[in-house]
Amino acid sequence: MNKLLFLISFVLITINCKGQEQYFTTSDNVNLYLNVKGKGTPCLYIHGGPGSGSYWMEKFAGDILEKRFTMIYLDLRGVSRSTSPADGNYSMVRMIQDFEEIRKFLGFESWIIMGHSFSGTVVTGYAKEHPQSIKGMMMFNCSLNLTESISESWIPKACEILGLKDVSFYENDTISIQDKLNRLFPLLNEKDLTWKLAYANKDNETIMNNTFDEIPNWNYDFGGIGLSHKDYLINFKKYTPDIKIPVLFFYGENDWTIGPKHYKGVLFPNMLLWKSKSGHIPFMENKEDLEKAINKFLKKFYLQSQ
Repeated sequence: MNKLLFLISFVLITINCKGQEQYFTTSDNVNLYLNVKGKGTPCLYIHGGPGSGSYWMEKFAGDILEKRFTMIYLDLRGVSRSTSPADGNYSMVRMIQDFEEIRKFLGFESWIIMGHSFSGTVVTGYAKEHPQSIKGMMMFNCSLNLTESISESWIPKACEILGLKDVSFYENDTISIQDKLNRLFPLLNEKDLTWKLAYANKDNETIMNNTFDEIPNWNYDFGGIGLSHKDYLINFKKYTPDIKIPVLFFYGENDWTIGPKHYKGVLFPNMLLWKSKSGHIPFMENKEDLEKAINKFLKKFYLQSQ
């Protein structure tokens, strides 16, 4: 009997350390990649991009997250290791339904949700529709208004980085944001300057980009349409005053991807606002400050991991 108990304990410890990689099939037959790792309060990571996938967060920040939470690393439908919907349904409603189906499948009554970058829209939308499922929200360098982030931060900073003297094209409100981006990206790539919008140095961008090569047959479907899908172009800031869930809103003073002033108008009633000396990727470039923010949030709202 003692030997049997030892073997069971060993298996459980091994699963906890290595994680539980699995695929969950949604009610509309999409296979979603999940990896459950760590111990403590369950925390669903909803990645940004919109096509960045969950792997890099696990790789670069798993050490500080998994000792505090049972992390659920999810690749959204149409991203990375997950499959795409046959009917092309990437609506906000369907995304949120995915989260709820996963939560019930894993047996969690409620969880903390964690977002980065683009997924500020999704996290806010989920909290608005299912507050009873969410005990806390951690939002790292999140946009709640993609149009604002791109037009008021990303584009002006890109013009500055490129040293453009005539910016009339980019300040013209009659020209679409997509047309402006289509002109800026080639200029930035030609001069190898795109990294300056998100990273402290070029090497960190290279390290991050290399992680994508570690996943074979990467699915780019949602990444190709997410920034133009109408459901994600809403100004989600307007919903924040009515969301009573505890929130950690962490932003970077040098994050030009989202905007260092994007926190203005984010009015969650129960919010810890945290300004960091970082760019868009604090998980790589300022993990110490990130840990401090997480600890303060858990303590402030009595969400200590069990």
